[in-house]
Amino acid sequence: MFQPNALGANTSFGGARTQQTTAVVKDFEVMAPPEDSVSSLAFSPAALQQNFLVAGSWDNNVRCWEVEQTGKTIPKSMQNCDGPVLDVCWTDDGTKVMMASCDKQVKCWDLGSNQTLQVAQHDAPVKTCHWIKSPNYTCLMTGSWDKTLKFWDMRSANPMMTITLPERCYGAAVDYPMAVVITAGKQLIIYQLEGKPQEFRRAETNLKHQHRCVAIMRDKKASPTGYAVGSVEGRVAIQYINAANPKDNFTFKCQRINGANNSFQEIYAVNDIAFHPVHNTVATCGSDGTFNFWDKDSRTKLKSSEQFDQPITRCCFNHNGQIFAYALSYDWHKGHEFYNPQKKNAIFLHPCYEDTKPRNPSAS
Repeated sequence: MFQPNALGANTSFGGARTQQTTAVVKDFEVMAPPEDSVSSLAFSPAALQQNFLVAGSWDNNVRCWEVEQTGKTIPKSMQNCDGPVLDVCWTDDGTKVMMASCDKQVKCWDLGSNQTLQVAQHDAPVKTCHWIKSPNYTCLMTGSWDKTLKFWDMRSANPMMTITLPERCYGAAVDYPMAVVITAGKQLIIYQLEGKPQEFRRAETNLKHQHRCVAIMRDKKASPTGYAVGSVEGRVAIQYINAANPKDNFTFKCQRINGANNSFQEIYAVNDIAFHPVHNTVATCGSDGTFNFWDKDSRTKLKSSEQFDQPITRCCFNHNGQIFAYALSYDWHKGHEFYNPQKKNAIFLHPCYEDTKPRNPSAS
């Protein structure tokens, strides 16, 4: 896969920046990017030998690229929805992509035939879609602003199950047998998916403001063991389902920039979180226009990117952790008056395997 770049300078965990902490690195730019803000990114699963990347956008489209070993991207196809696309996900065999939209529907894109079919319906925009592969069933999980979580086997127009949420769904993460859903009002609900989906626990974090993104982390045996939640206040909470020690659960600051003479901090929203599939280190990105790699076990920052002139709205790793994709788009955190149509949307691929290695490989 990609040749790794050199590691950036060491910085303390949670530290803010007064300037760029890493030299500008020439990452690989994805060709023919979306024409509006990028809302979702997802790499193809391990079932496919080649890497493919899909991106959903507020321009109502989902695009697919083939990623060559050289880092070059080849636009393969594009599908249109009847509203802005808020989320995308792959089926486990890599043959189909699900597209959740503000048109209150989820469509299934069959990549082989290049045809789409509606497979889910809500009463409000669909914020999240996740594919669940279990020993007993296979289904699509969708979360909506209509305050419901629905599960679909896609052979029926009606959901297998509907769960009422306390508020609008703002984000979700799935790693069988676990799902975590965040909603408006700072609600966080953990579901167990074994047998059939059912609520396991409602949890609280030490975050003071609205949750914005969530990702599930694994233990050394590759089993889901907890989750990370990012908020609009530039902080991330790391929480274990069954913490051996209460101190194992902690929060750290990120997506912050020191002001003049370190007299204040500019605080930015955490837009996305992703765990490395091999190292289990974690990436964050946000409205400050940077991405960061962190070692949660030794509580150290591994690398900070340069500061871009646009927010980073989404990020993800490919299935073997060699490639880190991130999207530059305006996220409207400063309102419409700061929107600059001259700034184009962009997606970049960063060779990340060495950058994301833990400092202390023996850390649990």
